Amino acid sequence: MAEKTLNPFEIAQQQIKTACDKLGAEPEVYELLKEPMRVLEVSLPVRMDDGSIKVFKGFRSQHNDAPGPTKGGIRFHPAVSRDEVKALSTWMTFKCGVIGLPYGGGKGGIIVDPNELSEGELERLSRAYARAIAPIIGDRKDIPAPDVNTNGQIMAWMVDEYSKLQGYNVPGVFTGKPVNFGGSLARTEATGYGVAIMVREAAKKLGLNLADLKVAVQGFGNVGSYAAMYMEEMGAKVIGVSDSSACVINENGLNVKELMEYVKQNRHVKGFPGAEKEVNRDEVLTLDVDVLLPCALENQITSKNANDIKAKIISEGANGPTTPEADEILYNKGVLVIPDILANSGGVTVSYFEWVQNLMNYYWSFEEVQEKQERLMVKAFNEIYELMEENKVDMRTAAYMMSIKRIAEAMKLRGWY
Repeated sequence: MAEKTLNPFEIAQQQIKTACDKLGAEPEVYELLKEPMRVLEVSLPVRMDDGSIKVFKGFRSQHNDAPGPTKGGIRFHPAVSRDEVKALSTWMTFKCGVIGLPYGGGKGGIIVDPNELSEGELERLSRAYARAIAPIIGDRKDIPAPDVNTNGQIMAWMVDEYSKLQGYNVPGVFTGKPVNFGGSLARTEATGYGVAIMVREAAKKLGLNLADLKVAVQGFGNVGSYAAMYMEEMGAKVIGVSDSSACVINENGLNVKELMEYVKQNRHVKGFPGAEKEVNRDEVLTLDVDVLLPCALENQITSKNANDIKAKIISEGANGPTTPEADEILYNKGVLVIPDILANSGGVTVSYFEWVQNLMNYYWSFEEVQEKQERLMVKAFNEIYELMEENKVDMRTAAYMMSIKRIAEAMKLRGWY
């Protein structure tokens, strides 16, 4: 069957409906979860370097605050739309619910190509956005973070602007800040580390020895590179890595740290001297491996290539890399797919730790942060795995069921239905 290209918000609503039906949840639960509780649209006038004024459009969506304040990134991208931020804020609610974080989901964005702005224009735009959304955010209300095309520097400008409006320093209103400005150690590694931990836990359940496993990684940015590095440290053999330039292969195992160094210098994996051969980047998905880590973009594993996938375990570092049609094929083939809302939740988990540290004004060591992240993610993995076996569903549906159950309980205790 052909893939349906749906609006992302319609996909999110469909996933909620499926999980609510499987849970036998009251109809009110779906009614309360199918739309965000608040979406703010703002106009951002910015003085450009040539003296002219340009007005940008921005959004902030807050999906559900029954479990606690809303949380989620801010992206700067030409394709940002109202429906996209609504969908992403909805997914954030479930990502927080899967791990059991005391958050609902939020998401924001500005329609802009940041590459077309000077640093001064970027700073003025960032500050304008922080001012515009200030009435609905706060370290007890809604805590934004970096996302596509935003970073620690942008968060630092936004914290500064928000703090000026309050008249005192509020470091906990944004997370993903630089470490010397209230950020958390182990945040950079967090998402990739989580992706690798999930593979380790899945291997235990399937009775596989990590030292015998071959791994392929699609995408070698922050998530893919750290996921590969931790897989290697855990004893697995990373034999294939791709990015937009090529897929590099070494059947005896690539040296991941050397590859990371090479990419830092050359900006791509193509030409890495530690590879035995190079193939087309798309071939990474169908290599003869035990573990596949899709850490690039959405809609990579589709009905076209799902039958050719040889991996027994897929741990999703990217958001939405597998289409619903491919999910069905993989489930019928007996492939264990650890869904994005669990596999890549390490980032929001350590963002939560950053927020806690900001509120206490007391900071933990790198090891402490990783140990706390591991404990939360392993607990979530085991709970969802159990729910999956109990209900004879795939792990993605089980993750949504677990999350919706938790959010529904919070809404019920608050008397929302």
